[in-house]
Amino acid sequence: MLTDLYNALNKKNKSNLPSIKNNISLKPYNTFGMNVKAKRFLAINSAKELQDLIPSEKGPYFILGGGSNMLLTKDVTALVLKNEIKEKKIIRDFKNSVYVAAGGGEDWHQFVLWCINKGLGGIENLSLIPGTLGAAPIQNIGAYGVELKDVFHALEAIHLKTGKLEKFKKADCQFAYRESVFKRKLKGKYFITRVILKLSKSPKINVSYGAIKNTLAEMKIKTPTIKDVSKAVIHIRSTKLPDPTKIGNSGSFFKNPELSARQFTKLQKAKPQIPHYPLPDGRVKVPAGWLIEQAGWKGKRIGDAGCHAKQALVLVNHKNAKGMEILKLAEKIQASVKKRFGVALSREVNVF
Repeated sequence: MLTDLYNALNKKNKSNLPSIKNNISLKPYNTFGMNVKAKRFLAINSAKELQDLIPSEKGPYFILGGGSNMLLTKDVTALVLKNEIKEKKIIRDFKNSVYVAAGGGEDWHQFVLWCINKGLGGIENLSLIPGTLGAAPIQNIGAYGVELKDVFHALEAIHLKTGKLEKFKKADCQFAYRESVFKRKLKGKYFITRVILKLSKSPKINVSYGAIKNTLAEMKIKTPTIKDVSKAVIHIRSTKLPDPTKIGNSGSFFKNPELSARQFTKLQKAKPQIPHYPLPDGRVKVPAGWLIEQAGWKGKRIGDAGCHAKQALVLVNHKNAKGMEILKLAEKIQASVKKRFGVALSREVNVF
């Protein structure tokens, strides 16, 4: 009798779980537009949904956010967990700062605009970056002199084996340039449900990096607000980077290499005109896009896989390129830059 009762309760609990879909095309879920299939697909709308699922589903899992920083080269046999957890709210309010919590499935750019409309600064330079809040700390997203780690406070994530909800503070995340512990030691082991950022009510405007200052001058803005900075960044990104709804891409495919002072000096002697940005630790950051363009790849196309005509850092799917075709193009570019400049390019995009 007890066995019958246990089976009945277990059956009831399973029936309350969200329905898993089979053989779903992931083309709408990745910005490269790769038409690969997920054998099994499930949207996760709350932390509890995932915790209820784990005892009956032992994995493996494939975590999907906005699909904007990935290249899919084959069908996915693991259970795809699509992060759809939504939340945006101020959880602690002080005189000069606030702590804002956001669900892992929230759209990053819409969250930035929401914060700006509330007068909260610190992430305006990160406007128009595609993706979700849950993916932002994994990548330690950054642009125009600002990185997520600059405003990061903590995140909450579910361990995909135990189902335990754990909290990670900034030090736990081991942030580096486009890196975190979630891309290395803990890759694929946690599902990020919530991100907490510390934002400013009296933000310091940062327009020193890239073309922001010139764009604001063109807009005839002398004393910019965070909204002005956001508009300038949106304008720059819109004119420089292709719209993934029109041509498949995942933004910057490669990281900007950070060279030792000795390596950069040697390179600068051969190429005096090379643009560069000194780093606090003595190393020098060099634009990967410039290296790729100088190596002759800008605007090149091999079948439907190509290097964008306006921004060499972006690889594109002109129509029906396969993931492996994009990857092979990337490898050709890496080999070419290495041969010409002695610089190794690392991928920013995650390849699956």
